[in-house]
Amino acid sequence: MKRALTGALLAGLLAAAAHASFAAGDIKAGRAKAAQCAACHGIDGMSKLPEAPNLAGQTEEYLVKALNDFRTGARKNEMMTMMAKTLSDADVANLSAYYHSLGKQ
Repeated sequence: MKRALTGALLAGLLAAAAHASFAAGDIKAGRAKAAQCAACHGIDGMSKLPEAPNLAGQTEEYLVKALNDFRTGARKNEMMTMMAKTLSDADVANLSAYYHSLGKQ
């Protein structure tokens, strides 16, 4: 019983630490930066192109991971890699906050 409680407590602490380490972005700054994303991902985060995913309403954590994976090459797409490499950590957080704020459409 003690091991189960310890395991549950540890899992909760790890989840809280992971969430706490996630830096929330600035929605207004993300909206301004998103102008360069609109050609492929749509003005409202809803793509008109079948090869470009919708970004509106995605979780911030998912968007941060996806952009960072493009930046490092862990995720492959020539256009996205080129675009993501120009982004600062703040840009990534801000864009992620902005697209999340749009909600699922």
